Amino acid sequence: MITVTGATGNIGRTLVDLLTEAGEEVVAVSRHPRQASSATPGLRWAEGHVGDAASMRAPLTGARALFIVLGGELNAFGENPELLLRAAADAGVERVVLVSSQVSATRPEAPSHARLRAFEAAVRASGLDFTILRPGAFASNAFAWADTIRTKRTVFAPFADVALPVVDPADIAAVAAKALRSHRGQGGGGEAGPGGRVHELTGPQPISPRQQAAVISAALGEEVTFVELSREEAHAAMARFMPEEAVAGTLDVLGAPLPAEARVSADVATVLGRPAGGFAGWVGRNLPAFR
Repeated sequence: MITVTGATGNIGRTLVDLLTEAGEEVVAVSRHPRQASSATPGLRWAEGHVGDAASMRAPLTGARALFIVLGGELNAFGENPELLLRAAADAGVERVVLVSSQVSATRPEAPSHARLRAFEAAVRASGLDFTILRPGAFASNAFAWADTIRTKRTVFAPFADVALPVVDPADIAAVAAKALRSHRGQGGGGEAGPGGRVHELTGPQPISPRQQAAVISAALGEEVTFVELSREEAHAAMARFMPEEAVAGTLDVLGAPLPAEARVSADVATVLGRPAGGFAGWVGRNLPAFR
């Protein structure tokens, strides 16, 4: 059995589908779980919270592998992550896959990613087999533009021509599925180490916000205007729903990426045996959000 946290998120939804299609028994964990569907054999929904180890004890019972992804406020604060890893070990979990961030390696002192670094440390110290996934910027960040594209056919974003190799969340899910189902030491690519492996996940080529808007425009068959925001304007908009540390850290990466953050990684292709998905492919699957 495999326990998947964040099962209703951008990565989790796809991961649950990949695992059940492969014949795995899956416990899909969410703070607001869906009703179990008899149409999906082997799938059970459960209520739980990564930031509350006690709530995870029941969903972890009988699991051999655990997928951990943080979201929202968990990226800023919460209980000691060692408590969750201890609960997993007590339940008999053998393997953990954690979604961290590329920034955990490229900017090891950044306050915005301190929580993810704490989870990485807890996973490494757990004694369990582990895989740490460090994706760069997500293609799905473009969902933030959906409302203004639908209503005004306009994208408002900073750093118009700064390009990053954004990663398709479906590729993150596919790499996670392979890691969750693999045996110790397998998985290919990435940085191997005692007890685990680290994969840096990016898309196939850098693409700027202006170029992303053009891809969406072409897919819609309608003109989408790009309006560049100043850093200050973007900061004010993001601060409405993100902690201050996260806003500053995100804008630092988007506006002045380090060479390692702009570099394309081969890990997706190495693990999956196929090229990483591009931004256009992600847009094609999610076009209704922008219509």
